[in-house]
Amino acid sequence: MKQMWSPWRMEYIEGDKPEGCFFCAYAAEDRDRENLILYRGERCFVIMNRYPYINGHLMVAPYQHTGSPAELAPETQAEMMAIMAMCIEALNASEHPDGHNVGINLGRAAGAGVTDHVHMHIVPRWMGDTNFMSVFCETRVICEALDQTYDKLKPYFDCWCTAPPAAAEPSVDQPDNDGCPEQG
Repeated sequence: MKQMWSPWRMEYIEGDKPEGCFFCAYAAEDRDRENLILYRGERCFVIMNRYPYINGHLMVAPYQHTGSPAELAPETQAEMMAIMAMCIEALNASEHPDGHNVGINLGRAAGAGVTDHVHMHIVPRWMGDTNFMSVFCETRVICEALDQTYDKLKPYFDCWCTAPPAAAEPSVDQPDNDGCPEQG
């Protein structure tokens, strides 16, 4: 019998849960790599999920602390959607998934782990990525370390740091994006 190891899951399961909102705490700090923040927009930011469902699992969160999308200004809602599109483009270029799941879990009954700070999940998917581990063991096998995924994704987000995504309409395959990786 083969064994699969994902020891970082125990850190989450058994570890102390921080008091307060980690989205707000991380956004206020100047430690983006350590906090896995890939991009900061005017109203929202992109952060990697520290306990991902699968490689490349990203989240878009507003700086505003609220559990309800209805409490977000229309400009914040629009930026969340623009950044979500940017995340999909970056994931397509760096990870080459076959598709994506995008969603917001509102409330504990809907699967929200953080109920008081609305955030959007962007989960890349590959044909055949669902396996018995998810069904029988409530476990996902992540095949790449977070820092490796961060290093692969970060250059794509760095291309868009000079203009808000709604205005920039980023595309990693456009030649005017100086320093952007070529789409592979």
